Amino acid sequence: MSISRRNLLQVTASGALLAGCSEGRPSGAAPAPAPGAASSPSAAYRSPSPSPAEPSPSGATSAPPLPSGLPDQIEHGPRDRERLALTFHGQGEPALATALLAEAEKAGARVTVLAVGAWLDTYPRLARRILDGGHELGNHTQTHGDIGAMDAAAATAEIEGCARRLTELTGSRGRWFRPSQARMATPLVVGLARKAGYPHVLSYDVDPLDYTDPGADRVRAAVAAQARAGSVVSLHFGHPGTVAALPGILDDLHRRGLRAVTTSELLT
Repeated sequence: MSISRRNLLQVTASGALLAGCSEGRPSGAAPAPAPGAASSPSAAYRSPSPSPAEPSPSGATSAPPLPSGLPDQIEHGPRDRERLALTFHGQGEPALATALLAEAEKAGARVTVLAVGAWLDTYPRLARRILDGGHELGNHTQTHGDIGAMDAAAATAEIEGCARRLTELTGSRGRWFRPSQARMATPLVVGLARKAGYPHVLSYDVDPLDYTDPGADRVRAAVAAQARAGSVVSLHFGHPGTVAALPGILDDLHRRGLRAVTTSELLT
């Protein structure tokens, strides 16, 4: 399924499909890294050795084990392989989500979707649509509140609420958790996520700020300027400009010899 340029313009003009889809960023959150900037030492990728197998994100078969020695918060993968991960915050109008998935699949790309539990409550079929396309599905909290400002009980409810919804829909809570309204999780949230079955918090090192709706050309240019081998790119469902930018982003990556894979594939 694809979405025509005229339909995208109509969606943008109406603004009706964009309500509630922007990714908030609390004060003090780390800015997107400059092109070529090194990520923090805590996110360094270490030499892999197998760790025990774990349930597949789809709940069907065993997923490849992650290497040991990964940091608590993962900002990027190994820099010596020609691939990267496009990750999407899962929220917003389902027609835009399915259009974006279709564009990725047309180019042979696989992505990681960190879904908001309340979004899956409203559009439960999208969980299976994501997995059936060969993509990866994870946890982006239940209501997309500012999890870093919550106490332990409230933050636990956010993580566990989405995990339960994922399990109900797919048989698995998924491998990845990403905090809402923050690039990096607080130590409290890291510990709570681990207790909930997420040993690693998935952050990112490339943020083209597509949720601010700067236009498809600027989103594409920002990814081109910042992304490199091993990058984890933060993008969003629910924004027509992101759908329109994706074919160009994937073309740019292809010309550079970079392949878009799921986060699990990036790290294993």
